[in-house]
Amino acid sequence: MGAIERNGYRFVPEFSLIQQNGAIHVYNREEFIEEIKFHFSGKFPEFDQIEDLVDEYCQEHNI
Repeated sequence: MGAIERNGYRFVPEFSLIQQNGAIHVYNREEFIEEIKFHFSGKFPEFDQIEDLVDEYCQEHNI
């Protein structure tokens, strides 16, 4: 799963299969802003789940 770009922000997902959790690291250009944590089930997180989290974040932060 690669990074998602929105209006100069980059969202980089990472996840652990063993712990069934993940995080999306938010960057404004090269500056780390924050981490969005999430849980998932199955072998991998659904891409739609990650897209939804990014969309929510962008709406909340007017990105």
